[in-house]
Amino acid sequence: MIASLRLWFRDRKLPAMIVLVALAAGLAQALLWWVSGAPKENDFVGPPRSGYVLYNARMWSYNPEGMLAFRMQAPHMERREDDDTLYINAPVFQISPKKPGIPDWDGHSLYGWVDKSGTLIKLQGPVHMQRAAYVDAKGQAQAEATLDTSEVTAWPKEDRMETAEAAHAVQGARTLDGIGMRANLNDNHLELLDASHGTLPPRPRPQRKS
Repeated sequence: MIASLRLWFRDRKLPAMIVLVALAAGLAQALLWWVSGAPKENDFVGPPRSGYVLYNARMWSYNPEGMLAFRMQAPHMERREDDDTLYINAPVFQISPKKPGIPDWDGHSLYGWVDKSGTLIKLQGPVHMQRAAYVDAKGQAQAEATLDTSEVTAWPKEDRMETAEAAHAVQGARTLDGIGMRANLNDNHLELLDASHGTLPPRPRPQRKS
Protein backbone atom coordinates (compact mmCIF):
# COMPACT_ATOMS: atom_id res chain seq x y z
CA MET A 1 0.00 0.00 0.00
CA ILE A 2 2.81 2.44 0.92
CA ALA A 3 4.73 1.56 -2.27
CA SER A 4 1.70 2.23 -4.44
CA LEU A 5 1.18 5.66 -2.81
CA ARG A 6 4.80 6.64 -3.48
CA LEU A 7 4.42 5.64 -7.13
CA TRP A 8 1.23 7.72 -7.38
CA PHE A 9 2.97 10.87 -6.00
CA ARG A 10 5.98 10.33 -8.30
CA ASP A 11 3.71 10.07 -11.36
CA ARG A 12 1.98 13.32 -10.38
CA LYS A 13 5.29 15.22 -10.07
CA LEU A 14 6.48 14.27 -13.58
CA PRO A 15 3.95 16.41 -15.59
CA ALA A 16 4.62 19.34 -13.25
CA MET A 17 8.37 19.13 -13.93
CA ILE A 18 7.76 19.05 -17.69
CA VAL A 19 5.63 22.20 -17.43
CA LEU A 20 8.32 23.98 -15.38
CA VAL A 21 11.06 23.08 -17.92
CA ALA A 22 8.91 24.32 -20.82
CA LEU A 23 8.20 27.61 -19.02
CA ALA A 24 11.91 28.09 -18.28
CA ALA A 25 12.82 27.50 -21.94
CA GLY A 26 10.18 29.98 -23.10
CA LEU A 27 11.40 32.65 -20.67
CA ALA A 28 15.01 32.12 -21.80
CA GLN A 29 14.03 32.55 -25.46
CA ALA A 30 12.03 35.71 -24.68
CA LEU A 31 15.01 37.14 -22.77
CA LEU A 32 17.30 36.37 -25.71
CA TRP A 33 14.98 38.21 -28.15
CA TRP A 34 14.74 41.17 -25.77
CA VAL A 35 18.53 41.45 -25.42
CA SER A 36 19.57 40.83 -29.05
CA GLY A 37 16.51 42.24 -30.80
CA ALA A 38 14.49 40.70 -33.58
CA PRO A 39 16.45 38.88 -36.32
CA LYS A 40 17.26 40.99 -39.39
CA GLU A 41 15.20 40.40 -42.47
CA ASN A 42 17.07 38.97 -45.45
CA ASP A 43 15.98 40.83 -48.58
CA PHE A 44 18.21 38.75 -50.89
CA VAL A 45 16.25 37.06 -53.63
CA GLY A 46 17.67 34.05 -55.43
CA PRO A 47 20.78 31.95 -54.86
CA PRO A 48 24.09 33.69 -53.98
CA ARG A 49 26.28 34.56 -56.96
CA SER A 50 29.66 32.92 -56.85
CA GLY A 51 32.84 34.38 -58.28
CA TYR A 52 34.34 33.15 -61.52
CA VAL A 53 37.49 33.39 -63.61
CA LEU A 54 37.58 33.66 -67.41
CA TYR A 55 40.59 32.89 -69.57
CA ASN A 56 41.09 34.43 -73.02
CA ALA A 57 37.99 36.52 -72.29
CA ARG A 58 36.23 39.07 -74.51
CA MET A 59 33.70 41.71 -73.55
CA TRP A 60 31.67 44.36 -75.40
CA SER A 61 29.98 47.54 -74.12
CA TYR A 62 27.39 49.63 -75.99
CA ASN A 63 26.42 53.28 -75.56
CA PRO A 64 22.81 54.44 -74.91
CA GLU A 65 22.27 54.78 -78.68
CA GLY A 66 23.02 51.08 -79.11
CA MET A 67 26.37 51.68 -80.84
CA LEU A 68 29.47 49.72 -79.91
CA ALA A 69 31.50 51.89 -77.50
CA PHE A 70 34.16 49.63 -76.07
CA ARG A 71 35.74 46.20 -76.58
CA MET A 72 38.24 44.40 -74.42
CA GLN A 73 40.22 41.18 -74.62
CA ALA A 74 42.32 39.74 -71.80
CA PRO A 75 44.09 36.45 -70.95
CA HIS A 76 42.66 36.57 -67.42
CA MET A 77 39.45 38.21 -66.19
CA GLU A 78 38.03 37.65 -62.70
CA ARG A 79 34.80 38.56 -60.94
CA ARG A 80 35.36 38.44 -57.19
CA GLU A 81 32.99 36.76 -54.74
CA ASP A 82 29.97 38.97 -53.91
CA ASP A 83 31.28 41.72 -56.21
CA ASP A 84 30.03 42.46 -59.72
CA THR A 85 33.17 44.36 -60.74
CA LEU A 86 35.79 42.79 -63.00
CA TYR A 87 39.53 42.57 -62.35
CA ILE A 88 41.59 42.12 -65.50
CA ASN A 89 45.19 41.23 -66.32
CA ALA A 90 46.94 42.66 -69.41
CA PRO A 91 43.80 44.06 -71.11
CA VAL A 92 43.82 44.97 -74.81
CA PHE A 93 40.99 47.33 -75.71
CA GLN A 94 39.37 49.35 -78.48
CA ILE A 95 37.38 52.55 -77.91
CA SER A 96 34.99 53.45 -80.74
CA PRO A 97 34.20 57.17 -81.30
CA LYS A 98 30.59 58.12 -81.85
CA LYS A 99 31.33 60.05 -85.04
CA PRO A 100 31.42 57.93 -88.21
CA GLY A 101 34.63 57.76 -90.20
CA ILE A 102 36.95 58.11 -87.20
CA PRO A 103 39.05 55.00 -86.47
CA ASP A 104 39.00 53.25 -83.11
CA TRP A 105 41.56 53.96 -80.45
CA ASP A 106 43.50 50.74 -79.82
CA GLY A 107 45.31 50.35 -76.53
CA HIS A 108 46.66 48.15 -73.79
CA SER A 109 47.59 48.45 -70.12
CA LEU A 110 49.08 46.34 -67.35
CA TYR A 111 45.85 45.83 -65.39
CA GLY A 112 42.22 46.84 -65.70
CA TRP A 113 39.09 47.22 -63.60
CA VAL A 114 35.49 47.57 -64.82
CA ASP A 115 32.53 48.51 -62.63
CA LYS A 116 29.40 46.36 -62.59
CA SER A 117 27.50 48.70 -64.95
CA GLY A 118 30.29 48.75 -67.53
CA THR A 119 30.36 52.56 -67.59
CA LEU A 120 33.58 53.12 -65.63
CA ILE A 121 36.98 51.62 -66.39
CA LYS A 122 40.32 51.88 -64.61
CA LEU A 123 43.42 51.23 -66.70
CA GLN A 124 46.29 50.64 -64.29
CA GLY A 125 50.02 50.75 -64.86
CA PRO A 126 51.47 52.05 -68.14
CA VAL A 127 48.82 52.76 -70.77
CA HIS A 128 49.54 53.00 -74.50
CA MET A 129 46.93 54.02 -77.08
CA GLN A 130 47.08 54.66 -80.80
CA ARG A 131 44.73 55.60 -83.63
CA ALA A 132 45.32 55.04 -87.34
CA ALA A 133 45.55 57.90 -89.82
CA TYR A 134 42.34 58.95 -91.57
CA VAL A 135 40.69 61.71 -93.59
CA ASP A 136 38.10 63.73 -91.67
CA ALA A 137 34.71 64.99 -92.86
CA LYS A 138 36.33 68.22 -94.15
CA GLY A 139 38.70 66.29 -96.37
CA GLN A 140 41.75 66.99 -94.21
CA ALA A 141 44.25 64.20 -93.62
CA GLN A 142 44.74 63.35 -89.94
CA ALA A 143 48.04 61.66 -89.10
CA GLU A 144 48.39 58.62 -86.88
CA ALA A 145 48.10 59.53 -83.18
CA THR A 146 49.58 57.91 -80.08
CA LEU A 147 49.10 58.53 -76.39
CA ASP A 148 51.31 57.23 -73.58
CA THR A 149 50.37 57.72 -69.93
CA SER A 150 49.37 55.66 -66.86
CA GLU A 151 46.61 55.16 -64.26
CA VAL A 152 43.73 56.18 -66.53
CA THR A 153 40.08 56.52 -65.57
CA ALA A 154 37.81 56.17 -68.61
CA TRP A 155 34.10 56.50 -69.37
CA PRO A 156 33.96 54.57 -72.67
CA LYS A 157 30.27 55.21 -73.38
CA GLU A 158 31.02 58.95 -73.29
CA ASP A 159 34.44 58.67 -75.01
CA ARG A 160 36.06 60.47 -72.07
CA MET A 161 39.19 59.71 -70.10
CA GLU A 162 41.46 61.39 -67.57
CA THR A 163 44.59 60.84 -65.52
CA ALA A 164 46.62 62.72 -62.92
CA GLU A 165 49.87 61.22 -64.23
CA ALA A 166 52.27 62.37 -66.94
CA ALA A 167 50.98 62.15 -70.52
CA HIS A 168 52.77 62.22 -73.87
CA ALA A 169 50.72 62.65 -77.06
CA VAL A 170 51.98 62.56 -80.64
CA GLN A 171 50.12 63.16 -83.90
CA GLY A 172 52.34 63.45 -86.93
CA ALA A 173 54.83 66.27 -86.22
CA ARG A 174 52.79 67.57 -83.28
CA THR A 175 53.77 66.58 -79.74
CA LEU A 176 52.28 67.43 -76.35
CA ASP A 177 53.59 66.66 -72.85
CA GLY A 178 52.14 67.48 -69.46
CA ILE A 179 51.11 66.34 -66.00
CA GLY A 180 47.44 65.50 -65.66
CA MET A 181 45.20 65.09 -68.68
CA ARG A 182 41.56 65.19 -69.70
CA ALA A 183 40.52 64.01 -73.14
CA ASN A 184 37.38 63.65 -75.23
CA LEU A 185 38.23 61.04 -77.84
CA ASN A 186 35.11 61.76 -79.88
CA ASP A 187 35.91 65.48 -80.33
CA ASN A 188 39.71 65.07 -80.52
CA HIS A 189 39.97 67.38 -77.51
CA LEU A 190 43.02 66.99 -75.26
CA GLU A 191 43.64 69.15 -72.18
CA LEU A 192 46.90 69.02 -70.21
CA LEU A 193 46.49 70.34 -66.68
CA ASP A 194 50.03 71.22 -65.56
CA ALA A 195 53.60 71.62 -66.84
CA SER A 196 52.40 71.39 -70.43
CA HIS A 197 54.66 71.97 -73.40
CA GLY A 198 54.88 70.71 -76.95
CA THR A 199 55.62 71.23 -80.60
CA LEU A 200 52.76 72.46 -82.76
CA PRO A 201 53.84 73.16 -86.34
CA PRO A 202 51.19 74.81 -88.54
CA ARG A 203 48.94 72.51 -90.45
CA PRO A 204 49.33 72.62 -94.23
CA ARG A 205 46.56 74.57 -95.87
CA PRO A 206 44.38 72.68 -98.33
CA GLN A 207 45.15 73.50 -101.92
CA ARG A 208 42.58 75.55 -103.76
CA LYS A 209 41.10 74.12 -106.86
CA SER A 210 41.91 76.13 -109.96
